[in-house]
Amino acid sequence: MEIALSLFLLTYIALLIFSNYKAWIALGVACLFIVLGYSPLSDVFSDAMNWNVFMIIGGTMIVVSQFIESGMPALLADWMMRRVSSTKWAIILLAAFAGLVSAFVDNVATVLIVAPIALDIAKKTKMSPVPLIIAVSVFANIQGFATLVGDTTSVMLAGAQYADMNFFEFFIVEGKIGPFFIVQIGTVMSLIMLWFILGKHHEKLNFTQKTSVKDLAPTVFLGLILLSLIAASFIPNTPNEINGYITLGVALIFVGYRLIFNQEKRAIVEAFQAIDFETLGLLFGLFILIIGLENEGVIDAMGQLFESLGNNDPFIIYTFVIFISVVISAFIDNIPYVATLLPVMMGVGQSLNLGLPPYLLLFGLLAGATLGGNLTPIGASANIAGIGFLRKLGFQVKFWDFFKIGFPITMSALTTGYILIFLIYG
Repeated sequence: MEIALSLFLLTYIALLIFSNYKAWIALGVACLFIVLGYSPLSDVFSDAMNWNVFMIIGGTMIVVSQFIESGMPALLADWMMRRVSSTKWAIILLAAFAGLVSAFVDNVATVLIVAPIALDIAKKTKMSPVPLIIAVSVFANIQGFATLVGDTTSVMLAGAQYADMNFFEFFIVEGKIGPFFIVQIGTVMSLIMLWFILGKHHEKLNFTQKTSVKDLAPTVFLGLILLSLIAASFIPNTPNEINGYITLGVALIFVGYRLIFNQEKRAIVEAFQAIDFETLGLLFGLFILIIGLENEGVIDAMGQLFESLGNNDPFIIYTFVIFISVVISAFIDNIPYVATLLPVMMGVGQSLNLGLPPYLLLFGLLAGATLGGNLTPIGASANIAGIGFLRKLGFQVKFWDFFKIGFPITMSALTTGYILIFLIYG
């Protein structure tokens, strides 16, 4: 266990230092984990690997590439810019829009859908797209806990035996306001913090140009992805990878549409070129490392730590759950972490005979694990997707570039959620 954990920590240090070689570092150490037996190939090519994320990223990229070419992001950017007076308010409106979309759509897909709009706003205001894309990623992550379909971890919570939540119980649960409204209050506080962070961006907007959309098909297919993902949440007993199947399936239908109806011979080549294989490689390597840590008992040991730190005090246990989850999820993908800790949280109250309310530790775990990813550029899949989008444009995002935006916004949302969850469910 010690060797696996040491290699994992060294990998993350290398990712932070050698940011231009992230995919190769992650894949290289992943191969070492396979050779050493920490991550057997039988686990790598099984349900232990989060194939859902890969299908969502790949499928969304295929449609988004043509969405950009169609001119629709430029049109949406124009619409937003006509309704605000400065660059600061344009960024705030974009962040709020990304959060709203992410409440109902996987946050990785949200980032890839909204990023082209942010890029076009940056071009027209002649500012760097880096803070815009970071803001989009951060607010997409914040809203991931708002609804059942917002993030994979929410789906996992809803399916847990002890919780067994449906779509509407994320709004009202046992007569109390649910995660959706708590997240919205946290989002408002985070938008206020973003306003202070963007203090220097007071450039006036005087925009009169009109953009025309060349092709509505990419927008229609993106809309089809969004509606299908929401509809799928109401269907019982669906596969764990249902969101990935939907996204990739619609993307392939879109490619077929271009080939057959539009007679675009380069449709397949362009679809292949649209996929960011470097980002997928980084995620693939990281997931293999997480599988190895699970197999070696590292994540289980982390879960057991909560029980020993509680000291029979519900407030202390809750505090440890939410803040340790933030720290761990800043460096470890929250999906395997939450998968492991959900049963631990459900059993802590019973094993210690504390009589804890059923949702206190569960919501605390999800809030901490969701928000923790905003502390580092590699803490969440949405961050990696957003930075990958910037990298393809030639922009390199350093750790400090992300942290100076992600940290204060995360603390605003976290403090709000921390207080509200305990007051409501404690």
